[in-house]
Amino acid sequence: MASVKPVSVLSDFPVQSVQSFEICPFKDEVLGAEVLGLDTGSVLGLEDFTRIYRAFLRYKVLVFRNQSITPEQQVRFSRLFGELQIHVLRQFLLPGRPEVFVISNILDERHQPVGLGDAGKFWHSDLSYKALPSMGAMLHARTLPEDGGDTLFADQQLAYERLPEPVQRRLDGLQANHSYTATYHQPRHGDHWRPVLTSAQLEEVKEVLHPVVRTHPETGRKGLFVSESFTTRIEGLVDEESRRLLDQLFAHSIRPEFIYRHRWQEHDLLFWDNRALIHLATGCPDHLPRRMHRTTIQGDAPF
Repeated sequence: MASVKPVSVLSDFPVQSVQSFEICPFKDEVLGAEVLGLDTGSVLGLEDFTRIYRAFLRYKVLVFRNQSITPEQQVRFSRLFGELQIHVLRQFLLPGRPEVFVISNILDERHQPVGLGDAGKFWHSDLSYKALPSMGAMLHARTLPEDGGDTLFADQQLAYERLPEPVQRRLDGLQANHSYTATYHQPRHGDHWRPVLTSAQLEEVKEVLHPVVRTHPETGRKGLFVSESFTTRIEGLVDEESRRLLDQLFAHSIRPEFIYRHRWQEHDLLFWDNRALIHLATGCPDHLPRRMHRTTIQGDAPF
């Protein structure tokens, strides 16, 4: 595995470990590990940070259990891994903490949504529609529904490696278009409302091109980098051929053997690698309240 190259300023950390915790890979799962005994709201030592970051690269999804943290603490912990990105839907940013994007089906006293109710309704990698997509994201469970609300993660490096070699060769060098608005108004879970984007918001989410297969900048592994939510076409192919190839890749990328299903527990904090995975929110009944806080860490240009 490549050496750890965190974006944060390592000289700011105490050199020695500060906390005692365990990292336990999930048994019989294709990816993921839970972190037990760590307080993400407290100080980390350099040794602690390095253990966490190496586990993040290896397991792709880390589940920090029992994190009764404030939004400020979530922001501080997230910033250890890089610069934070601000979501284009400003109306769903936490007041006073614009780094926190609220995902929720709860209505306020004016019967207005406090967060985006149908975030993640199609398979996607966060912010792949940006020139600098997300390196990773953290999602903190604030209010969980009594039923539903699971999140699925699909390993796109494994998906690429399981493609036949002729298909891998065909994908070499291809680029695909990513658009935030591709499925923006398409309902999937209930009848959630989405705001009309202003001209200024549309300027923030202009279409971008990324490689169909990206190389992870730290591990060197190749993985698919297309999704049904944001990828609209493959450059250089006629529309029919592009659609046929994308549909083939979409279907292949979410085969059951590539998927980990996360069943949320109270105060879970998830940290996942958007350079290696796509994910999907399975939804929950509209009458069951759900509120999550997401912080998003900027990555680099895919190659």
